[in-house]
Amino acid sequence: MKISAVDAYSTYLYHQGTNYSSYRLFGAHFTVLKHKGCVRFALWAPHAAQVSVVGDFNNWDPAASPMVRSEQGNGIWIAYLEGLQEGDIYKYAVTTKDGQVVLKSDPYAFASEVRPNTASKLTKLHYTWHDKKWLESRSTYDSYKRPMLTYEVHLGSWRRNADGGMLTYRELAEQLVAYVSNMHYTHIEILPLCEYPYDGSWGYQATGYFSATSRYGTPEELMYLIDSCHRSGIGVILDWVPGHFCRDEHGLRHFDGEPCYESGNQTLAENREWDTMNFDYGRTEVRSFLISSALFWFSQFHIDGLRIDAVANMLYLDYGHKDGGWQANKYGGRENLEAVAFLRQLNTAVFKEYPHALMIAEESSAWPLVTKPVEVGGLGFNYKWNMGWMNDMLQYMSLDPLFRKENHNLITFSLCYAFSENFILPLSHDEVVHGKKSLLDKMPGDYWRKFAGLRAFYGYWMAHPGKKLLFMGSDYGQFIEWKYDDSLDWHLLEYPMHKGMHDYVRELNAYYLDNRELWEEDCDWDGFSWISCDDCDNSAVAFYRAGDEAGLTVVLCNFTPVVRQAYRIGVPQAGTYVEVFNSDADRFGGSNVLNKGAFDTDPIALHGMKQSLALTLPPLATIYLKLKEDGGEKKEQAALSGGGRTKRTASGRMRTSRKATETQVGKGEAAKSASPRRRGKTASSQKNVAARGKKGKTADSH
Repeated sequence: MKISAVDAYSTYLYHQGTNYSSYRLFGAHFTVLKHKGCVRFALWAPHAAQVSVVGDFNNWDPAASPMVRSEQGNGIWIAYLEGLQEGDIYKYAVTTKDGQVVLKSDPYAFASEVRPNTASKLTKLHYTWHDKKWLESRSTYDSYKRPMLTYEVHLGSWRRNADGGMLTYRELAEQLVAYVSNMHYTHIEILPLCEYPYDGSWGYQATGYFSATSRYGTPEELMYLIDSCHRSGIGVILDWVPGHFCRDEHGLRHFDGEPCYESGNQTLAENREWDTMNFDYGRTEVRSFLISSALFWFSQFHIDGLRIDAVANMLYLDYGHKDGGWQANKYGGRENLEAVAFLRQLNTAVFKEYPHALMIAEESSAWPLVTKPVEVGGLGFNYKWNMGWMNDMLQYMSLDPLFRKENHNLITFSLCYAFSENFILPLSHDEVVHGKKSLLDKMPGDYWRKFAGLRAFYGYWMAHPGKKLLFMGSDYGQFIEWKYDDSLDWHLLEYPMHKGMHDYVRELNAYYLDNRELWEEDCDWDGFSWISCDDCDNSAVAFYRAGDEAGLTVVLCNFTPVVRQAYRIGVPQAGTYVEVFNSDADRFGGSNVLNKGAFDTDPIALHGMKQSLALTLPPLATIYLKLKEDGGEKKEQAALSGGGRTKRTASGRMRTSRKATETQVGKGEAAKSASPRRRGKTASSQKNVAARGKKGKTADSH
């Protein structure tokens, strides 16, 4: 890595808040001085009376290796030390103005000791990458028009060794990458990897913003993991926390005896919600530090995106101050003006260097224009988690089906604002901890109904506009809440219902990838149209997704355990439809109420469309239909045979006419395969998709 000289220009940019590679200026770097190898240490500690470098190499003696103030001034300290080797540990001994000596880890260190130890480690970042093809393809990648199906993972608890130990980055490169690839996810999103002292913080209380946590290995081994993902066609998103940092003595808090990274105003500095410290975004050196950290992970680790944690905490001065005690901005409002400016500067800097990066906001309020460009007044992100949709849907799915009809708006309201931002639909780690129960256990009813309800929900989630994110363990029905200090319960795959859920999610993922209408117009009304959104009595909805090219998927959801015979819906095109996906298939653990064969539309107008068809709605299920001429017949045969993306075969057309009785299914009951009587002649298909809906006004999420 090329290092920056500690010169007037570099330090000027740093103090202006625009040195976006300040990790080349500060920290510990191997270099040559007067023809001799040495390590240059550079540190910003503006209030310190004296600073020295300490470690095993000088018996941790603060007097042995003093640093000197840079000629550039402004609180920068420098030392050149000979005889040091890669892997040596060190800290800074900072003497405060009142004479106290505190030992601090290097804010710009590239590696750290394994907790509970807290020293920094001398490290050269050297790795030979093999992801050139990935980077080249990424340079022309339009994420808005591409599928994004993200597997969120906490590396320390995804899987454990037989002795209970954590997997290393290299072990994860073999096991995790193979799993994610087999399940057809497009990206992994890793919970925070910036070094942190306390396992129970999950990484959200960091100290080392340039140091990949040593829990799982070295920086080079993390590079190997990311490289392996890219070579397998998997993107990598890191969870990153620029909102607050931990209070630990060796970290950033009161770094030189006085506030440096946090505000000098205690009300602004203290984060009551998490007992941490808020960054001071009004301080230019803090902006250089944080933006440099973001760009560091892109440039040195080849990541594809950052998920910015707790953006609402950054945006609002009263966040976490439920009992008052917060300080208004200069206009008397609760908006953190400095944080707004920082986020805009951050996104501008990232997209200037990496135009196709993913910058994702976890923003839980109705702040407007989060994913709109800075030049039109937006924050500049390109995606935002849809917390409103998530909260509404999890509330709805937790209701007994008997009471869902009174709460039908919970599954339809999201379309009032679905295109006001570029959304990701998150089913994340936050929803399966702290007494919230796992996704499976949120579902009401007996054992069978829990699985059926979750499969139906996943089918709806996959077809709803927005990119997708699913937390580990949810794809096979983890029953208990996530535990950060233990492995997922992989043994559950030995049980048929969990195995069926796992197979279901894998095939659902494959269907999503293969059908561009489910992702090509995620951010525009052109990709979605309601068919029926007001059938609250049956707790059912129907809609369709369309892409830029011909072809669409019709989606029907039944959120009750009642089989609906001869359920009629309008469809946008006349022709012959086939059921291509059914969450109630017996291979997934369902009751096998299937619509086999083909459906000819009838010239019966319904739901604002000229033609309609009748079919059977399985209990607690989601089904997908396609026109036969759009490839539906091939997909139907694949669905019936359980074929994945590589097993799809076409066979002849099959027509059946079994009549189903309307009955409740649950408690392990299995209903017979059913399909309504077909009526009418085959109509010629229309060229253009009708009734896609018009672009209307947008609404803020809640």
